[in-house]
Amino acid sequence: MAVRHRLIRTSPRTVWALLADGTRYAEWVVGTERSQPVRGRWPQLGSALEYQVRLGPLRLTNQTIVRNCEEGALLELEAHAGFLGTARIAIELRPWGEHCLVIVDEHPLQGAGGVVHNVGVESLIQIRHRAMLARLAKVCEADGAHEARERAARHPVGPSGPGGGHG
Repeated sequence: MAVRHRLIRTSPRTVWALLADGTRYAEWVVGTERSQPVRGRWPQLGSALEYQVRLGPLRLTNQTIVRNCEEGALLELEAHAGFLGTARIAIELRPWGEHCLVIVDEHPLQGAGGVVHNVGVESLIQIRHRAMLARLAKVCEADGAHEARERAARHPVGPSGPGGGHG
């Protein structure tokens, strides 16, 4: 079972907002291109995303289905990877001070992926997760910085604000 974690320097709310946007899946999931919700309202139970995976000149269309969702805290997915079979991917968000600890747990469920699952495959999944979590952190931290700038623009601290002049 491939379990990996990363501290993302933004709020769990910001990380969840990205996970809950089915059109942005390809921004942080390694190997995917163009994602779009195709069933239900992502990330509600039973909803699905469709995306493309490119392997050299080949383009494969795959789907991921939400199997469990605890808004703001847990997203469990079943990824369908054609002839490779299916995998369970759980993404857990934990508040960690003002930041978010993200824990990803993936293992094969059915098909060829489960049959050939071994230490070597586990190592490859770990490498993929390291890259995926780095991408997730980069996107979420940029989104968090953007949100902070928008909040500051809406609520500027002027001369009469905290630490300002005493008139």
